[in-house]
Amino acid sequence: MSELKFICDRMLGKLTTWLRISGYDTLYVADLNIEGDEDDYMLHNHKDRILLTKDRELYRRAKAAGRDVFLIKSDSVAGQMREVMELGVKFEPVMNRCSVCNALLRKPTAEEAKEVMEREGLREDLARKFELWYCERCKKLYWVGSHWRNMLKFLETVYGRY
Repeated sequence: MSELKFICDRMLGKLTTWLRISGYDTLYVADLNIEGDEDDYMLHNHKDRILLTKDRELYRRAKAAGRDVFLIKSDSVAGQMREVMELGVKFEPVMNRCSVCNALLRKPTAEEAKEVMEREGLREDLARKFELWYCERCKKLYWVGSHWRNMLKFLETVYGRY
């Protein structure tokens, strides 16, 4: 997996999710509970990450400060994904990061899987039918189900392979 790491501004929530789904360590400013100005925070923190923004003024300020920054122009998530591919990003779903909180996933214990399935009303045979992954922070289960096929179909449109 690439060493590319990102921090995304508030306007790039869906792009953030897709970057995480594809295994990229991606912070989303709206998740960080920042006191004060978010733009200032992104300019001066997490400098080991590329700042992705749709805000032209923030982009200009970041460039002037010598910050790694990339301006996203598209309003559609597919267009945004195509733009960040210029940085070497490859969009392909992998099960290593939580799409919600960015934490690393791991295999669940039987107790963890059972607890989540009961809480979420999931069928108990899920663990027999699918390989499961678990987010310790969110207490969420992941598996390769129909949503995975839908993601792959969407990626076909992103890559222009309808």
